[in-house]
Amino acid sequence: MGCAQSDAGDLNQASARMAHRLSGFLSTLRNNAFAVGLKETEDAAQVLASALASRPAVLRAALKALVCARRSDWLKFDDIFDAYWLRRGMRRVVPLANAGRAMKQAERRQLAGPEALQREAGLGEEVATSNGDADRNATPPARMQGAARAERLSETDFRKLHDPEAIAEAHALAAQLARCMRSRLSRRERARLKGQRIDLRRTIRRNVSHGGMPIERMWRRKKRKPLRLIVLLDASGSMSLYTSVFVRFIHGVLDEFREAEAFLFHTRLVHVSAALREKDAARALDRLSLLAQGVGGGTRIGESLAAFNRWHAKGVIHSRTCMMIISDGYDTGTPQVMAAEMQQLAKRCKRIVWLNPMIGWDGYAPTARGMQAALPFVDLFAPAHNLQSLAALEPYLARL
Repeated sequence: MGCAQSDAGDLNQASARMAHRLSGFLSTLRNNAFAVGLKETEDAAQVLASALASRPAVLRAALKALVCARRSDWLKFDDIFDAYWLRRGMRRVVPLANAGRAMKQAERRQLAGPEALQREAGLGEEVATSNGDADRNATPPARMQGAARAERLSETDFRKLHDPEAIAEAHALAAQLARCMRSRLSRRERARLKGQRIDLRRTIRRNVSHGGMPIERMWRRKKRKPLRLIVLLDASGSMSLYTSVFVRFIHGVLDEFREAEAFLFHTRLVHVSAALREKDAARALDRLSLLAQGVGGGTRIGESLAAFNRWHAKGVIHSRTCMMIISDGYDTGTPQVMAAEMQQLAKRCKRIVWLNPMIGWDGYAPTARGMQAALPFVDLFAPAHNLQSLAALEPYLARL
């Protein structure tokens, strides 16, 4: 009896160790921009508990097929597997600071007003592979400096960015954040739709030729409308210190979201989705500058919402639409107009998210008349003064 208990204890300890190792491996994959969620973790645990775990080559192939959703994942997986399980080389990621999410490698784009020059530089992951232990444990100082700089940028209020190079890096990180956010949201949406139910009617008709025996089963899948994101960005003078970074974030959102629309407003409303869907950032900003005449002037939020409700809402809003309004809430119009239009908007869409950069300021309170009129109809009132606050939106959007 004592021997049997000892064997059971040893087995439990071994299982716990393997579970810990698997958890560390999946965490390493997430740090290297793999979209690994709860479902992938459960499937990987089942693979590790099966007979495949005793054959490294088969285990590698099984895990690779499970977690690789993109060609870039497929190309990176073998190096990470060898580094973690076989101790061959090293793989490390410099994540966007404190966002709690891994960011895939991005292009750094230098922007200077309407003119844009692109330059490629790694802000995402770094891979260091060596044959010697000394090289393996070495840390490139330049990359560590890059990590610290990215961390500072993610925590810095956009209005405090003055250096052109820092502004360009913030633009690139904002676009990168939008792409990675959409990638993870789409992965979660696919996981939600995996549930299946048997379709009895089609199964019976399909198996008439088999004498009624249900040899071939037909399945019914869930159908859901994809999340649609509508972004309304305040481009007035009071938001001028934030507008450029938000434009880059929205450009990344529209580049990745299949269901997304974007509008700018100041004294009037402008539909800018077509301009911001340009893959090239320089061309997108050129088209935007032609459309958004009057940027940097006053703000008429209520009148802009009225124009949206009258001319655009019916065509772009459905039952799973999230309205994201990015504004400081300073409206030169009357609060009654703001309240009426927000009420009408709340009836049409699923959620209204209001991002206010001033929430990140010390001692801020939403005392502006326009902001007070809008708040009763807002589902989420959140800050948007730095990259961390933008990254914090992802869990909320994932639950919609």
